[in-house]
Amino acid sequence: MDEAPGQCSAAYTPGVTHASTADRGRFITIEGPEGAGKTTQASRLETYLRAREVPVVATREPGGTALGERIRGLVLAPTGVPIDPLADAFLFNAARRQLVGEVIEPALAAGTTVICARFADSTRAYQGSGGGLSLDDLRRLEEIATDGLEPDLTILLDVPVEVGLARKAPADRTRFETSYDLAFHRRVRDGFLRMAVAEPGRFVVLDATAPADAIATRIERAVGRLLGFTRVPSEPKRPETRIPR
Repeated sequence: MDEAPGQCSAAYTPGVTHASTADRGRFITIEGPEGAGKTTQASRLETYLRAREVPVVATREPGGTALGERIRGLVLAPTGVPIDPLADAFLFNAARRQLVGEVIEPALAAGTTVICARFADSTRAYQGSGGGLSLDDLRRLEEIATDGLEPDLTILLDVPVEVGLARKAPADRTRFETSYDLAFHRRVRDGFLRMAVAEPGRFVVLDATAPADAIATRIERAVGRLLGFTRVPSEPKRPETRIPR
């Protein structure tokens, strides 16, 4: 793919290695645009870790708690009624606050690995890059909601917008598929990729158009490196994707 003026590139990447943190679990998030396969891959990763006898909790955003699931119904239902991006951000962070306090932080403190399908990066991508809110303002909200909690590893499943949206069955379409145009979703995708470029030590970017089994294997390699599994095979270099500046 030719690089247009004003663009930078980020390769699809293998896993990263982090120093171990004694007695504390690791926090793994799975992010990406609509239709990237986050729920499927989160479930597969949970199964993989359980098979290796790793204590693990899997959750999602928004949701994961009684309050969070009620907020999920509010923010995802395709009602056709516009919601202000800042109101969205407050709602997502309210659900996030409850999830961190009730599920994520207690599990990490107990030495359990946590897998979360979506986390704060999604708010930055959707309400920030997509909706036009200040990223600095969103980070301040995030800091309050999470007490500064950040993932140890973020798997970004990258997929072209048209491909991802086409994967969603009509019954599975949320407000974000029914009420926002392609330009919005392209800004969201670009926002995710910009974050990956800015934090290469945290993000692993994978081509979500690959077969599901191949994606799962690459995620297992990345998580294996994070958790210190032995004999983790190296990942060949992936093609590059282009990220507008």
